Amino acid sequence: MKSEDEAKLIEIFRVLFNMPELELRDELTAREVPTWDSFNHINLIMNIESEFDVRFTTDEIASLQNVGELKVLLNKKLAVLV
Repeated sequence: MKSEDEAKLIEIFRVLFNMPELELRDELTAREVPTWDSFNHINLIMNIESEFDVRFTTDEIASLQNVGELKVLLNKKLAVLV
C-alpha cells in the first residue's frame, strides 16, 4: 500500500474510533478496539469507500478478518482504478 494511502486509512480509523494514537497493525481486529461495533464497522467501510472512491461488495466486507485483509482488498480495488 502506498504510504499516502496508508496515511489516509490510519486517519480514517483514528477519527472514526476517536483514538488518535491507534496503531493500524495488520493483525488488528474489531475486538481490540472498544468502539468498533457493527454500527461503526458500517461507518468505517463507508468512509473508506468515500475517501478512496471504491465500492466493496457485501461478500468482500463479510470475509474480512483483520486490518491486513482490508488493506489487501483496498489495494486490489485501487489497482483497478489505475
